[in-house]
Amino acid sequence: MSYLPKFTLFACCVGLLSCAQTPGTGQSAAASTAHTAANNAGSAPLTTGTATQQAPLSDADFAACIDRFSRDAINAGISEQVIRTSLQRATLNRRVLELDRQQPEFTTTFADYFNRRVTAQRVAQGRALWAAHRPLLDRIEQAYGVPAPYLLAFWGLETNFGSYFGNIPVMDSLATLACDTRRSGFFTIELMNALRIVEQGDIAPKKMVGSWAGAMGNFQFMPSAYLKNAVDFDGDNKRDLWHSKPDAMASAAHFLRNLGWVSAERWGREVKLPRNFPFLEAGLKNHKSIAEWRNLGVTRADNTPLPPVDIQASLLVPAGHEGPAFLVYENFNVIMRWNRSEFYALAVGQLADQIAGGAPLVQAPPTDAPRLHRQQVIQLQEALGQKGFYHEKADGIFGPATRRALSEFQHQQGLIADGFPSRTLLTMLGVLSD
Repeated sequence: MSYLPKFTLFACCVGLLSCAQTPGTGQSAAASTAHTAANNAGSAPLTTGTATQQAPLSDADFAACIDRFSRDAINAGISEQVIRTSLQRATLNRRVLELDRQQPEFTTTFADYFNRRVTAQRVAQGRALWAAHRPLLDRIEQAYGVPAPYLLAFWGLETNFGSYFGNIPVMDSLATLACDTRRSGFFTIELMNALRIVEQGDIAPKKMVGSWAGAMGNFQFMPSAYLKNAVDFDGDNKRDLWHSKPDAMASAAHFLRNLGWVSAERWGREVKLPRNFPFLEAGLKNHKSIAEWRNLGVTRADNTPLPPVDIQASLLVPAGHEGPAFLVYENFNVIMRWNRSEFYALAVGQLADQIAGGAPLVQAPPTDAPRLHRQQVIQLQEALGQKGFYHEKADGIFGPATRRALSEFQHQQGLIADGFPSRTLLTMLGVLSD
């Protein structure tokens, strides 16, 4: 029996700082951000760029820091043996500091982000893995209420289906970041939790490898997420998120359930908008019932009516009015609690749909959208601020607040208020020259 009807029933922080995979292939570490506001304040993911300046961490500083953390770990009840064989063997990794201090230089368009992640190859691999692990995935869905296509989509985006976990010793990366002053508080907690994982016997320190930020295993859990959500699903008395697919996939499902996953509901869907649609109604914070969206002329992407279900939805147009439009439901918000990027959540939802047998996007995102330098985004924010539309600090991140301000400016100017920074609009605001 086809799984698609069930999957599409309703018409289908603590956590990671950096995934192990590159956006498209999973070949190198630390290419995308996940699970916390620390690295992911905006909805549009950004490419890496220049590093901020900060006083270097010396070898002597690191050694003194490890001594201090060793005392703190003892006071926290961690055994001297674990401290001696893991924490006190940690080494300063300067590449980790370089990666942590890098600032995004250019924005990434939705087309670039989406097309590098939701590929025919990844869809085919997801379907093959579903067929290979169907009994396991069925048991996990029965236990946690998360359908297989979603787990496979997360797995594909996080580590390219387990092909790359990152290769940096987690103790090295977490100790380095905890001893650095920039975000010491957060990473000190993660370091202590990593020591607790070792003490519980789930994995040996030398096998505990991950991304530059300490994210681990098939689904790139930070240690705190590991302790709260990892489960032993294969019954060997260990929670192994690296080598045990049952443990890894069940732990991801458990995490999603704890984040609020709504069983039997989908994430959202691609939709079609009528001419003269009021784009000020778009945005994640604007909620309407499906009936209200239907009354505004919104249909499914194939022009058929929206389903008669009593749920709230928000409308997103990540590539402007010329790109695809999406109605998103509560499980979309759950995905964004895993990773605070609208682009990421849309990629998860679409990848899951296609793994389940759904078609690709009806309306492909335009590929000619401008990529903005961080300084250009600051210029845009300042220009919108001067006109009374943007009220936040100009930070160079094109997130929801910037998009909303741009939409309101467009509306005032009698333009399509989709919040999209077209070349014409950027020229009008002085960000681009004629």
